[in-house]
Amino acid sequence: MISLTRLSGSVFVLNADLIERLDSTPDTVITLVDGKKYVVTETMTEVVDSIRAYRSAVIAFSAMAPEVPSSSRLHLAPVTRHPASVEGGE
Repeated sequence: MISLTRLSGSVFVLNADLIERLDSTPDTVITLVDGKKYVVTETMTEVVDSIRAYRSAVIAFSAMAPEVPSSSRLHLAPVTRHPASVEGGE
């Protein structure tokens, strides 16, 4: 999540993973994958820098997280079906 400022001065937080495009027209316009648009006071470079910092922090945090012991990992067993159930029989 990155913190941004609307032209009105209100601050909001945006999920950076939903950004499809940034435009500078000269205001910075952020277009999300669903087509919604936000006009913000930050420059395009500042938005990109915020996204990079956010993603770097996520990677750094995941590197510090303790590894889950293999004994507590979820093990999935293959599902076996009777031939009749696969073919639509009873």
